[in-house]
Amino acid sequence: MSVSPAVSAAPPPSQTAVWQYAWRVREFTASDAMAATGMTRSTVIDAMDGLAEIGLLRELANARDAGEYRKGRPARRFELAADAALLVGMDAGRAHVTVVVSDLRSQPLVTHHVTADGVSDDVVERRRVLVAAVDEALARADRARADVAALCVGVPAPVDRAGVSPRHPEGFWELMNPDLVDLFDWAPLVRVDNDASLAAVAEGAEGAAVGYRDYISLLAGERFGAGVVVDGRLLRGAHGGVGEMVAFDHVEGVGSAYGLGYVATQWAQEAIDAGEADPRGALARAERLDGRVVLALAAAGDPDAQRIVDRMSAVLARIVSVLGSMFDPQIVVVSGAVSAGIEQVAASARAALPTDLHLPAPELVVSTLGGDVVVVGAVAAAADLARQHLLETRG
Repeated sequence: MSVSPAVSAAPPPSQTAVWQYAWRVREFTASDAMAATGMTRSTVIDAMDGLAEIGLLRELANARDAGEYRKGRPARRFELAADAALLVGMDAGRAHVTVVVSDLRSQPLVTHHVTADGVSDDVVERRRVLVAAVDEALARADRARADVAALCVGVPAPVDRAGVSPRHPEGFWELMNPDLVDLFDWAPLVRVDNDASLAAVAEGAEGAAVGYRDYISLLAGERFGAGVVVDGRLLRGAHGGVGEMVAFDHVEGVGSAYGLGYVATQWAQEAIDAGEADPRGALARAERLDGRVVLALAAAGDPDAQRIVDRMSAVLARIVSVLGSMFDPQIVVVSGAVSAGIEQVAASARAALPTDLHLPAPELVVSTLGGDVVVVGAVAAAADLARQHLLETRG
């Protein structure tokens, strides 16, 4: 989760109020800030000047200088100084790492991709790869660690409020989150979180769940993971395990927590090996097998691939119905890289949602954020950290 910043002095409440307002608008005058905050003109002007002095607000040309004639004294205009500091978001998967460096307005400056060793169990190497990925991204942005205001990392593991993952029977969670809060403690504000939880942050910030207060983001690639938002709050649990899907090992009709991409590949290979797929068909003759290939072949009309898609739809419908009965969301968003070709599966799953669960079935939608959903959520979470706490680090 987030780390409390080292605070030299609490910022004046007036500065905090104007700072919060500045994040919501592109530019503003003292009159605008007065109307939004309810403070007096002198208090607002003092707050704006104080924020400008520490580099977090920028004064713009006044209306007369900008060519917009007005009678009387021209109003001073300010904006958030988006280039005053950086946000860093990271999707730290096992085999693929993506780092985005952005300004305070979450406008990307650099996107850096790294292919990691997807089978290594070396914690030291994992930490080295992640640090090197961030440093390289900053270097490509021609910036340094000292420019970073907030950093957020998403990992495929449950994460508690302190940013720590619980022990895993095979050590996987500790490998994915090897004390990352401490590893990146050079940043003033740090958040380490579950990747599906950050996918939910992304969907709520700029994806399919904008405007919803009760929704689930379902990562459905190699393994299922769920980011759960109820009453507008991201649920976590004592150990960060609210979105863990291992319980589906015991759900009839699902049988495991492996995601749609994984099971599509597995079922396709099993059908070919058992002679159940036409050896002259497109599925059996595919140069490689993965979830995207199976989905593309089904969309092209291959009957062997279509049978697999039908099985995937049944699994997805069962998962959505169980999540619906547990958390009562308005919508479930299928997120992640697999979402690019999953609409056919989702359409069949919608038709297969059971009607005997008493509660209304949630709406099932497909994300438009694709494989970047976790890193988009990480940047959004870093921006939220900066909005809430950056002033405390600039005393």
